[in-house]
Amino acid sequence: MNVSLKDVEVTRGAMSRVDDRPDLAEVEAAVRTMIRWAGDNPDREGLRDTPARVARAYNSFFGGYDEDPAGILARTFGESGGYDEMVLLRDIRVESHCEHHMVPIIGIAHVAYLPRNRVVGISKLARVVDIYSRRLQIQERLTADIAQVLEQELQPEGVAVVIEAEHHCMSTRGVHKPGVSMVTSQYLGRFRSDPEIRREFLSAIGR
Repeated sequence: MNVSLKDVEVTRGAMSRVDDRPDLAEVEAAVRTMIRWAGDNPDREGLRDTPARVARAYNSFFGGYDEDPAGILARTFGESGGYDEMVLLRDIRVESHCEHHMVPIIGIAHVAYLPRNRVVGISKLARVVDIYSRRLQIQERLTADIAQVLEQELQPEGVAVVIEAEHHCMSTRGVHKPGVSMVTSQYLGRFRSDPEIRREFLSAIGR
C-alpha cells in the first residue's frame, strides 16, 4: 500500500488514520506473509491463529490514532481553592512503538503543569500519555506532543514533560545495548523561563 502525505491528516493534538485503512482479512494475510518470510509455516498448529492474534494486538498497540487527546482534556475544574503550585504526575508507564522498526519503546513519563485558573483530573494526564504512546512514534515527538496539547487545552502558566525510555530497536537489534535509557524533555511557559521552577520539577522526579 502506497501512502502519501496527503493521505494522513495531522492536526494539533490529533492524528487520524489513513483513509484507505485495510480490512481485517488484509491484515491477517500480511501477517501470514511475514511468517512465511521468516521461514515458518503459517498453517502449522502453533501459528494457525497467529495472524488473528497479531491483528488484535496491533489494534491495541496503535489504538491511539482513534482517540483525541484534546477531547480528554476538555473537562476542567475551577474549584481548586486557588491552588497555583505545580501539579505533577510521576512515573507514568509508557508503552510505545518505534516508527522506524515497529519494536517497543518502554519507559516512564513525568508530566507537570502550573495551573492558571483551572485544573484537570490527574487520570487525564495519564490518558494523554497513553493516547500519544499508542501510535508509531519517535520519543522526541512523543514528548513534544504531550507538552503541546497540555499547553493548548489547559492554558496553564507552564508545562514540563520528561520521558525516560529503553528502545528495543537499540537493545534487541543493531548495537545490542540493553539497559540504556533515552531521556527527552520539553519545557513550556514558566518551566522554560524560570530556572527555579524547573529545578523544583527535576528534584521532584529525582533528577
